[in-house]
Amino acid sequence: MPPSTHSDSDLKRAPSHAEHATEDERVAALAAAYVPGSDAEKKLLRKLDMRIVPCIWALYTLSYLDRANIGNAKTGGLEEDFNLTSEQYSVVLLVFFISYLVFEVPSNLLIARCRPSLYLSGLCIVWGGVSACMAATTNWKQLAGVRFALGVAEAGFAPGVAFYLSSWYRRYELSSRYCVYYTATAVSGAFSGLLAGLITQHLDGARGLRGWQWLFIIEGVGSSFLGCFTWMFMPDWPATTKFLTEEERVLAAQRLAFDGLAATQGSERTGEMKAMKMAFTDWRVGFFIVMYMLSTGAQTIQYFVPTLVANLGYKGYDAQYHTIPVYASAFVYILVFCMCADWKQNKPLFIAIASGIGTLCFVITVAVKNQMVQYVFIILGFGSVYAACPLVLTWVPNVITHPAEKRAVAIAIVNALGNSASIYGVFLWPKTDAPRYIPGWSATTVFMALLGVLASVFAFLLAKYPRDELAPSAVVQDEEK
Repeated sequence: MPPSTHSDSDLKRAPSHAEHATEDERVAALAAAYVPGSDAEKKLLRKLDMRIVPCIWALYTLSYLDRANIGNAKTGGLEEDFNLTSEQYSVVLLVFFISYLVFEVPSNLLIARCRPSLYLSGLCIVWGGVSACMAATTNWKQLAGVRFALGVAEAGFAPGVAFYLSSWYRRYELSSRYCVYYTATAVSGAFSGLLAGLITQHLDGARGLRGWQWLFIIEGVGSSFLGCFTWMFMPDWPATTKFLTEEERVLAAQRLAFDGLAATQGSERTGEMKAMKMAFTDWRVGFFIVMYMLSTGAQTIQYFVPTLVANLGYKGYDAQYHTIPVYASAFVYILVFCMCADWKQNKPLFIAIASGIGTLCFVITVAVKNQMVQYVFIILGFGSVYAACPLVLTWVPNVITHPAEKRAVAIAIVNALGNSASIYGVFLWPKTDAPRYIPGWSATTVFMALLGVLASVFAFLLAKYPRDELAPSAVVQDEEK
């Protein structure tokens, strides 16, 4: 379909000819009037991008700092102070994922019923406070308890953002925005290594606190501070956002309708129990769960990066700083793969490519003994793991489009059950397997290989059994009411 030459004035005039027509006719005319690529649409996208993407990126950066700083704290003195064993450390990681898994679906049902700007920012304030409380713990059991609470606070954020973005952006605009948001995981990982190195080196002993305690306090308070302001800039839903004009709100609904995405704030409600039943009985959701389990299972390597790097001969602060290139690689991979997936409109292809690269790199990492070669292929393989996760998760709203509540539940289920892989993933890297960690590397390699195969099979099945499309006029009418 050729790009539209419609201007803002064209959009404003669109409904005027139907001034005396019935409401249904007017809405149908609005739905039919949408042509992709208009000047009005480009202006709307710029306005949305300037408000949505920076806010969620900043929030997610601090979310991952607070979630993953446990690895840097461990090598920065926590392990020594608590006499922490490998099994105890795995339990501390495990309890976070248990609470994270349990509370994701209820949280995503809540975000569909309230203002996401307040909800997502509020979560940030809460998890920042909880994270800072880890500095007050004196043994591993207390640390595990606070980590459990951190999982409750963070559970709603990642699936909430995925649903939130799918309620504003079209199918092949989603990955490029989500990938910018998801680079926060890589940036926070790299920055965490730098920040941890500086804090543990220069603040250790300040005011009677250890460096790892200052790490928890500084990063936790920073999160809470940011959450106090982001809600002022974030839009809510297309039908309720005040900084958009009436014509822009209609256009936002038209864009979703064009892709068959159900309205988030329309008059028709599916109901929580029905939406959950629809999601749990959809075979496509099952495929997504398995694929996301494989990708997140591989991604549990992030909690052991400082340990793996230290095992290559880098010690102390030097080991913290040598984690930075690993996350820099992840940053590049996320941007390149997700943007190319939107450009080519083919997520399964790029999932398969990322999986193939990861499989090859991890095989080489295990096979060779030269530590510099291992370090290089850890960097390259780690990036592919980080590229696969956002591609799988943003594929969900492309396939599970309506009703809106089902889409919200499906995203939460995939994110929650997919992250259950982290429950056993944290036990894949025990200290007893040092220095080569062959079981952990082997499991990660198998996860990546299976992910590539399943993505290809699923793409074939989707082509053979296509989803039911939603009538665009129905979406716009529901959003307008």
